[in-house]
Amino acid sequence: MGRETVRLLGIGDNVSDQYVHTNTMYPGGQALNVAVFARMQGAEAGFLGAFGNDAAAEHIQRTVRELDLDISRCRHYEGENGAARVTLEDGDRVFLGSNKGGVLRQHPLRLEQADLDYIQTYHIVHTSNNSYLDGELRNIKETGVLLSYDFSTRWNEPDRLRQVASLADIAFLSCSDLTDAEAKRLLRQATGLGLSLAVATRGSRGALLYDGFAFLEQPSEYVEPVDTMGAGDGFASALLVHLAAVWTDPEKGPEPEAIRQAAEAAAHFSAQVCLQSGAFGHGRPIPEDYHMTIVQNS
Repeated sequence: MGRETVRLLGIGDNVSDQYVHTNTMYPGGQALNVAVFARMQGAEAGFLGAFGNDAAAEHIQRTVRELDLDISRCRHYEGENGAARVTLEDGDRVFLGSNKGGVLRQHPLRLEQADLDYIQTYHIVHTSNNSYLDGELRNIKETGVLLSYDFSTRWNEPDRLRQVASLADIAFLSCSDLTDAEAKRLLRQATGLGLSLAVATRGSRGALLYDGFAFLEQPSEYVEPVDTMGAGDGFASALLVHLAAVWTDPEKGPEPEAIRQAAEAAAHFSAQVCLQSGAFGHGRPIPEDYHMTIVQNS
């Protein structure tokens, strides 16, 4: 038996994407995007993260409340909300610098028992390498919910890959620069470390999925993109919503047919994300007095 309504929780990063070429800010961030996209697909969704007290934080909170996302367990701090400067080149988003999460970097989430009780009311949790949450993954896993993690390109850190793959149920790895053979080798390694499902996202080349037994290649659905911001999060969100509806036992991976159907739905949803500006729209002008600190890569 599947679930009538999936409950998905994004934990970790929320970011104000600041489009310098149009002077417009859009709500974003991997964990927040996945939760918002899940809500758009009819799931019940929440977000647990940290907000600053600037114009970017105010805009994001107002928007997600309008979208009916539960943010009741979020933290609030004085300081800059997570933010990034962005421009577009032929519809592809290009990052120009960020404050590396703002207040979330300064105040990483430390989950209390009340948070864990709240998490347990969801079916699936999604977080990311930008969420400063790796130290809490074991606590999340022990709640019994399905755990999803987006590595982006940071799967090439052996300790991180080993730690996360031993705790998460499903993970997304950005592999645009890898050959098919290299991507398959990586997915085999990731499932060998404990994942039930590993997903290599490869931009316009589509996605490659591996459940420890067989590979599934999912082509991307071509559209003329307005903006590719959030496309990968859209793919992840749709895949998770469709899988969580039927994947009720974390001890057992999803059925191959469920994976195939979820991947097709994910490719379609991801394409639709590319037809709007920002990850999910809701842009507003950047205030003249707004300031963001650029933090250099460490």
